[in-house]
Amino acid sequence: MEAHAIKNVCIYGAGALGGSIAVKLAMGLGERVQISVVARGAHLESIRAQGLRVWEAGASSPVTARITATDDARELPPQDLVITGLKGHQLAAAASGIAALLHPGTRVMMILNGIPWWYFHRDRQSSHAETQFEELDPGSVLWRQLGPERVIGCVAYQGAEVINPGSIQLSNNGRYVLGEPSDEHTADIAAISALLMEAGVNNTISPNIRNEIWNKLLGNAAFNPISALTRALMTDIMFDPGLSKMVAQVMTEVRSVGEALGAKFALSIAERVEQSKAIGPVRTSMLQDLLAGKSLEITPLVGMVVSLGRLTKVPTPTSETILALVTQLDRETQRSGAGTP
Repeated sequence: MEAHAIKNVCIYGAGALGGSIAVKLAMGLGERVQISVVARGAHLESIRAQGLRVWEAGASSPVTARITATDDARELPPQDLVITGLKGHQLAAAASGIAALLHPGTRVMMILNGIPWWYFHRDRQSSHAETQFEELDPGSVLWRQLGPERVIGCVAYQGAEVINPGSIQLSNNGRYVLGEPSDEHTADIAAISALLMEAGVNNTISPNIRNEIWNKLLGNAAFNPISALTRALMTDIMFDPGLSKMVAQVMTEVRSVGEALGAKFALSIAERVEQSKAIGPVRTSMLQDLLAGKSLEITPLVGMVVSLGRLTKVPTPTSETILALVTQLDRETQRSGAGTP
């Protein structure tokens, strides 16, 4: 695949991250590439009526793009590239919609936090290649309908929030790390990276995407559930002695599980904790979802740390406790139908 051969790109799930990428692609690539989004509800209606609006970090006014938008992927033609902005626990329900966009050469770039459903496809770091997990991919619908061979892994370092329907606020000048599950530098991933760079989406290609996944998970497995349980911002968590100690405990467990599966980590736990103090007063994605009354992304971020700990015989007591608490929080939130008192 060459970058100029990518003519149709669909962002499936145009929330905070997906929507911001859609705007950059639409504004940066012009008419050479047809950009579309799959969204729903008030967000979709606002995109149709007023365009999709993104406030860059520090900007006083938004960038607005008029983009083809639908809630039914079957209305769109086959795509050369699909970029998913859905969270891990939302993907299985969207499998048939994503599958409707595919032609034989379509690649699917999945922006995901935590352990992705395709994690062990072509994995050479551990002895668990091609292992599947029911909790990540119920009934193997993603594995069967999309196929892990289509996946381009993507780890995002971009703070973003949907502040109103059709409106997205970015909190930093982010970056994305791409990687093939095989860790090969293929023509496809080179073309996709080049297309994103042309549109102003800062990205790099990793020679080991699993290491990137684990390094990001160090923070996600700690900050997301702790913020949801306490409703605290990142600064509040990191400057509270008890909470910051718990963060370090979770990070230590995540690192031990990752290392048991062959992952390498860039920083020590002490360095990672210190680095986190500079993030600022940010609401994590799980806290955003809790306050909006949405279901929480628990399994990829916390549940899989526990499950993979059992697989590798690595103890994860703090993560197990947090998993039980945040699972019950999610249960009660969904029962009451609202994330706020």
